[in-house]
Amino acid sequence: MELPFAEPYKIKMIETIRMSTREERQAWIEQAGFNLFNLKSDQVFIDLLTDSGTGAMSDRQWAEIMTGDESYAGSASYYKLKSAIKEIFGFDHFLPTHQGRAAENVLFSVLVKEGDVVPGNSHFDTTKGHIEFRKAHAIDCTIDEAFDTEIDHPFKGNVDLGKLEKVFKTYPKEKISFVIVTLTCNSSGGQPVSLENLKQVSAMAKKYGALLLYDSARFAENAYFIKKREAGQQNRSIREIVADMYALADGMTMSSKKDGIVNIGGFIALKDEELLQKASVFNIMFEGFITYGGMAGRDMAALAQGLNEVCEYDYLNARIGQVAYLGQLLTSYGIPVQKPYGGHAIFIDANRVLSHLPKEHFRAQTLAVELYIEGGVRGVEIGAIMADRDPDTRENRYPALELVRLAIPRRVYTNNHMEYVAAAMANVFNRRASITSGMEIEREAPILRHFTVQMKRSVPVALMAQ
Repeated sequence: MELPFAEPYKIKMIETIRMSTREERQAWIEQAGFNLFNLKSDQVFIDLLTDSGTGAMSDRQWAEIMTGDESYAGSASYYKLKSAIKEIFGFDHFLPTHQGRAAENVLFSVLVKEGDVVPGNSHFDTTKGHIEFRKAHAIDCTIDEAFDTEIDHPFKGNVDLGKLEKVFKTYPKEKISFVIVTLTCNSSGGQPVSLENLKQVSAMAKKYGALLLYDSARFAENAYFIKKREAGQQNRSIREIVADMYALADGMTMSSKKDGIVNIGGFIALKDEELLQKASVFNIMFEGFITYGGMAGRDMAALAQGLNEVCEYDYLNARIGQVAYLGQLLTSYGIPVQKPYGGHAIFIDANRVLSHLPKEHFRAQTLAVELYIEGGVRGVEIGAIMADRDPDTRENRYPALELVRLAIPRRVYTNNHMEYVAAAMANVFNRRASITSGMEIEREAPILRHFTVQMKRSVPVALMAQ
């Protein structure tokens, strides 16, 4: 008999979670303005809002917490992290920041100017927000296959080289801040980028004299997919693949709360020392001294250990396998999801579930709210609310994909939890025809509105038709 899969770890500590009643959840989500970010954590049974900073650290990481050096300048923990970044990514220069969007803020303060363009593969919310805050424009160059959830393309995060070259030919060199590739591509469903595509993007960036940066939040998950799906990579280690990926880039930003397997932290790593010196000015202004940058020494030490652990194949196989398990359950219930299954989350296609609602009623937000009411499961909308308004016209942007993301924290939930989530979503799916009222915005921020937006139920579709 073939032995079944078992997680490559055992549980040492637990945290109690409480199931609420449907009536309680209905009241809570109304009080929260139908914004899942506004819920209190104890109002949530299974929290799949994000995998950012929500994972469980290992015993080795907790040991590093106890040995962290809290010196303001020249901390030993800083040098431990510097060594890990050099060993794994190959970059000589780095700046710690308190999280990923802080890394973007520091680096983009040097590189992005008003009127610039930044091509990439479906920039995530904070990346696009930092670009547009500086009155520049993000240009999506993702391959078309990414926007059809039914197509089973192995690398839906890939950059379309034709789209990218069109940007280079349309805009003068000085107007292109850099090319940014997100690994994996969160906004298109946690989809990976192939090593071959990275080589081609790197060659094109060099041809046109542009910097190539990676948004590296889930770099190890991307390397895992390369190993599993790309020809000629099956017998290579995760570390070898990561080394090849980053040899092609000029620098990176990192939200360490994802593939660093820590609860806080981020960093910038670069090849060019002159660029690092320019960024250091903003790091000191916004984050802190260059050897701590908004992070405690203990957190830098835990991150150094986490970067090593995330490159272990057994860890990645279990982590991505659990995501796929949830995807398989949802698929078995007939629920449309982005295929192939992503690395950190399952993305439900709200356009296909709630096609009877007008797109102006924010289908993905509506579906996410219904899932919470059904079972206390908190996901997040990746759709028109997150897409914000066009910075020039101020009209709502309606992306091709309206997704509900179920992001799975690392080493936190069991497969029993995944079965519960799938059953709750199946109940919503089975009553989808009865969902006749979507959402409308009552109050919103001018940028990154999804974090604080206040909403209310829209007029039911049947009444609109009268």
